[in-house]
Amino acid sequence: MKLLQMADAVRYPRMTTAELRKTFLLEDLFQPGKIGFTYVDLDRTVIGSAVPGAQPLSLPTDPALRSDFFLERRELGVLNVGGKGTVSVDGQTFATDKLDCLYVGRGSKEVTFSSEAEDDPAAFYLLSYPAHAQYPTAMVKFADLQPLHLGAVETCNKRSIYKAIYADGLKSCQLVMGFTLLESGSNWNTMPPHTHFRRSEVYLYFDLDPAHRVVHLMGPPQETRHLLVSNRQVIVSPGWSIHAGVGTSRYAFCWGMGGENQAYDDMDGAPIAELR
Repeated sequence: MKLLQMADAVRYPRMTTAELRKTFLLEDLFQPGKIGFTYVDLDRTVIGSAVPGAQPLSLPTDPALRSDFFLERRELGVLNVGGKGTVSVDGQTFATDKLDCLYVGRGSKEVTFSSEAEDDPAAFYLLSYPAHAQYPTAMVKFADLQPLHLGAVETCNKRSIYKAIYADGLKSCQLVMGFTLLESGSNWNTMPPHTHFRRSEVYLYFDLDPAHRVVHLMGPPQETRHLLVSNRQVIVSPGWSIHAGVGTSRYAFCWGMGGENQAYDDMDGAPIAELR
């Protein structure tokens, strides 16, 4: 497990592009036949991926967690962004298609990931936070999610937001997780932007053509920077930072949060005219 120490808003303005990328961007997720994690000291977030091939992959623990098994004191969100696959949790099997989301509760001991077809493997995105309470493992199918439609064609940000793990959906201790799909012809997300100091956020960009990029905007509203992000890369966004982006083509992204509350609308708006 890699360890990532997050920068604060004081150090951030003096960082080079290379330093920003090393600190806020995870570039090497979704390795074929592997499972891997990064431990971020911010809210003790663990970000990972699993891409099973011919053989299933088992969720390991790590010395950094100081636990007998990965979910001894944690909860886990799983989003499949690849081909068909299955997740087995303590003997219970969940068949997942693309964009199906699974919540795995604290105390689950044996978790394995499998692909249905080796030539079209599942690609499981994994996001975990500490949990002080236990909730049942459950899955929601993409077809059963009710989207929230936002934006407009005129502002190039027409999009559909799918909330999966949240107060009125799959129950969790503090994890909130879902994803946003942009409509054809739209390329802006989360604009106007916002911050929410009470919760950090993690962005996985996916379904982006390999030749294209997302220009991810970050930083305090009056001290913004940008990073160029490729397909299936992750941005870690502290509570003091905005998190918005514009793509050179259509894309999707998974958003996940952990922190003080689970209120989706707990946001501090940053008007466009005040951005610097």
